[in-house]
Amino acid sequence: MEATQDRVTYINAGHTVRSWLLTIDHKRIALLYLVSITFMFLLGGMMAGAIRLELLTPPGDLLDSDTYNKAFTLHGIIMIFFFLIPSIPATLGNFLVPIMVGAKDLAFPKINLLSWYIYIIGATIGIIATLTGGLDTGWTLYTPYSTAFATTNVILPATGLFITGFSSILTGFNFIVTIHKMRAPGLTWFRLPLFVWAQYATSLVMVLGTPVIAITILMVILDRCGFGIFDPKAGGDPVLFQHLFWFYSHPAVYIMILPAMGVISEVIPAFTRKKIFGYGFIAASSLAIAIIGFLVWGHHLFTTTQSMYAATVFSVLTFAVAIPSAVKVFNWAATMYKGSVSFESPMIFAIGFMGLFLIGGLTGLFLAILGLDLHVQDTYFVVAHFHYIMVGGAIMGYMAGLHYWWPKISGKKFPEVPAKVAALLIFIGFNGTFFPQFIAGYAGMPRRYHYYPPEYQVLNVLSTMGAGILGIGYLMPLCYFMWSLKYGEDAGKNPWGVLGLEWTIDSPPHPHNFHTTPIITSDPYDYPEMAEALGAHTGHAPAEVAHV
Repeated sequence: MEATQDRVTYINAGHTVRSWLLTIDHKRIALLYLVSITFMFLLGGMMAGAIRLELLTPPGDLLDSDTYNKAFTLHGIIMIFFFLIPSIPATLGNFLVPIMVGAKDLAFPKINLLSWYIYIIGATIGIIATLTGGLDTGWTLYTPYSTAFATTNVILPATGLFITGFSSILTGFNFIVTIHKMRAPGLTWFRLPLFVWAQYATSLVMVLGTPVIAITILMVILDRCGFGIFDPKAGGDPVLFQHLFWFYSHPAVYIMILPAMGVISEVIPAFTRKKIFGYGFIAASSLAIAIIGFLVWGHHLFTTTQSMYAATVFSVLTFAVAIPSAVKVFNWAATMYKGSVSFESPMIFAIGFMGLFLIGGLTGLFLAILGLDLHVQDTYFVVAHFHYIMVGGAIMGYMAGLHYWWPKISGKKFPEVPAKVAALLIFIGFNGTFFPQFIAGYAGMPRRYHYYPPEYQVLNVLSTMGAGILGIGYLMPLCYFMWSLKYGEDAGKNPWGVLGLEWTIDSPPHPHNFHTTPIITSDPYDYPEMAEALGAHTGHAPAEVAHV
């Protein structure tokens, strides 16, 4: 095997700063995103740490009210808009979608680089807004907190969010065109890896939904200039903002979770050595989630001026969106049934994802019930549910994908033992952090208060202890991934011995991915065929048997 240092890869193709900042290689752009969103994740995590330390004791003795409001607002905005939304599409999606469809790059490489620069501009404006006074409206920017009664500079961070939205639109547009027009010969729609299906469904939401939030933010900026769009005194309606905001922001939940589901759909069959159960249903459920996700925004407005009839319809639709999500979980479980399951670190993250997403999804059904939603509205129950989906689901999926494809991205293996320990710490720490919040919320503790009655202290202490464990779990991958770059063993083409077009090329890949255009002749998860070819039921397969 040719040593990594003796051949040209996308990493050593250029060594200057200019070669990175002006690159149009989708793999290098993926790494630029990886570094950028990791920085934002650490920034948002610091805000979360400040919040949890403040809530250790009932009186507000660490942060005053205004500072606490700014801390949870910035935590939400940074984590959602600058980490979670771009996390998997912009990093793993950017790196893998062209390779998985057998292309040399995305359809529009220069637009791909432009989308990263737009992201950086938006994030920089957001950081400047933080350093020049912050924002205290909550990440939802609800009116009139962000308009008539705003006490902080709303326009600057709103401008940052408005600009960042274009980055999402361009990324989604690039993926859609690439998947439609640049698939390798023989790669039909129903031979696409499920990760690509998930990216495709996500891209549809990004392209169709993001303009709505961009226009809504623009309307907030105009309102701050006296237009009165959301001001009742001027004939406006503050609830209109909530309709427009959630028309995007609920589908945005699926921008964050659908790519993670795509990762899990790759990891489960890989470490089960079994053809995925119900390929067609999983692919269709991604599209169903994306489409139905546009029809459920009204369940965020059960306690507003929305009519009872409208609320009933949105309640039923919210239950409906749970069906395709349940289809995925059922099919993953059915794939594992009687499979040769091996517990490498990506698989442990994937199993953790299934458990946490299941709890988050089921508690979401509680919130779809009109009467129960009135009881837990704006309490820590909602905070816990949201984090079980967004952190327990999306970030566990992101971690599973990062561990699964890190050998392909870097060309190096990472140590398995600390990776498994990190997965367990994240699972334990996450449940320690957020499960007590279900109890606190159901008992009536409202969210966004830094001063609370003493009877909630035990639950908050448990939550803060869990957050400490969770923080250690999140920092560990950063350490051993960096370690692997210098000391890790060469990964080879296919260190996991799994199927997939990306595992047939060198690690790290050549700048043009493939030396010759691949021709696809088989389904993406033909593990029984692979086992037959090897004459064995289990074990690692050579790359030559892979999906080509």
